[in-house]
Amino acid sequence: MRIRIVDAFTDRPFSGNPAGVLLLDSFPDDDWLQKVAAEVNLSETAFAHPLPAGEADGEADWALRWFTPTTEVDMCGHATLATAHVLHSTGTATGTVRFAARCGVLSATAEDDGTLTMDFPTSPLTPVPVPDGLEKALGAEVVAVHDTAAHIGDLLVELRDEPTVRALRPDFAALRKLSSRGVIATAAAEDPAGGHDFVSRGFFPAVGIDEDPVTGSAHTALAPYWSARFGRDDLVGFQGGARTGIVRTRLRGDRTLLNGHAVTVIEGDLHV
Repeated sequence: MRIRIVDAFTDRPFSGNPAGVLLLDSFPDDDWLQKVAAEVNLSETAFAHPLPAGEADGEADWALRWFTPTTEVDMCGHATLATAHVLHSTGTATGTVRFAARCGVLSATAEDDGTLTMDFPTSPLTPVPVPDGLEKALGAEVVAVHDTAAHIGDLLVELRDEPTVRALRPDFAALRKLSSRGVIATAAAEDPAGGHDFVSRGFFPAVGIDEDPVTGSAHTALAPYWSARFGRDDLVGFQGGARTGIVRTRLRGDRTLLNGHAVTVIEGDLHV
């Protein structure tokens, strides 16, 4: 079977967030899926298969699951973008593709400019006190913390400014104890004319990912957070440390649209 590595939320190879993508006829057992994801050893590997007519109440065309090297996750943006890119670039699908996933039905639409726009549930935000040990684990003073437990289970943490976010060198062992999934560190852009409105970095040691380069699902929380701050529904997020990418967000109430490019960098055969 064919396996592909796709860099998501970028139009250039070796940037953005790489994801493995396998298109299957059906899902094998979970142990096999987890072993493949561990072998690929990227933040997430996506597995998808077409749904027969009548499944998922006709709301979805493909079933979609995502695995980190250590566990299955409920929501993943960059691997969904990567999967939609593979479907469109191979001619397997056109227009809008609908996926049945753990977090509900998601869609991805091919745009005329070569990007893909995904429709995800917006993550509700609940203000919480700064957890004991968070500032020490991040190595930075915290401005505010919000919980996103309803959907993605991350802590959204605002820091003082963009340089602080970019300079983070967290204690991953300490962060692992503070969130069921991860910590999203964010700040307003230092230069509003610099092409992005906010910056972020995503740390997910609890699910086997110390730092995720560009986390689509995190932007379902970042979009409402910064849209409320800036008074605008359409924003541009810049995420990453060593690898970086751009996520364009559009808030639509209980749904968030995530837009970006993707590029296939590796394609080969899986011999198992």
